[in-house]
Amino acid sequence: MYLWLLARTGIPKERLRSMIEMKVMGIALDTRTGSPIVVLHDKENRRALPIWIGSAEASSIIRKIENLSVSRPMTHDLIISMVEKTGYKISKVEINDVEKDTYYAIIYLENSDGEVVEIDSRPSDAIAIAIRVDAPIYVSAKVLATGSVSTDSAKDAQEAEEFKNFIQDIKPSDFAKMLKNSDHHESDQ
Repeated sequence: MYLWLLARTGIPKERLRSMIEMKVMGIALDTRTGSPIVVLHDKENRRALPIWIGSAEASSIIRKIENLSVSRPMTHDLIISMVEKTGYKISKVEINDVEKDTYYAIIYLENSDGEVVEIDSRPSDAIAIAIRVDAPIYVSAKVLATGSVSTDSAKDAQEAEEFKNFIQDIKPSDFAKMLKNSDHHESDQ
């Protein structure tokens, strides 16, 4: 599949394994359990990633989405204030792993000297903090492959048909050409 993606998009293999920027689509409720779900989507609105979260974090995210103010700082606002008072800023968050339906995230802090500190976090807290300071939210390809759902089935069907046609028309000599043109290196996977 990599060769097809490379041929189709010209995107280097390293970039295909990189993080994908996502935005908060909103908060939903699991109809079976009543649990809140934060839903992230990619820039092209092709993939959505639902993550089950706690009600306190859902409330915090909703308050920011709806621009509701409170008289005293809430927990995520307090965290941001503490980070900024120490000379750092929140530069980005990454949802980088999933194991047994548990997601993992890192909040990246950066100071004026470019020093970066990584803070382990639950994704719900990382998202609540990121949206308050307009920090980008990135999700790893592994997490997307594990938990995302398609939001554009027509485009998926079109790409599947294109891939099917690509495979039917490819000859062994085409692989040699692609490898030569793409400065191919051995995969570590």
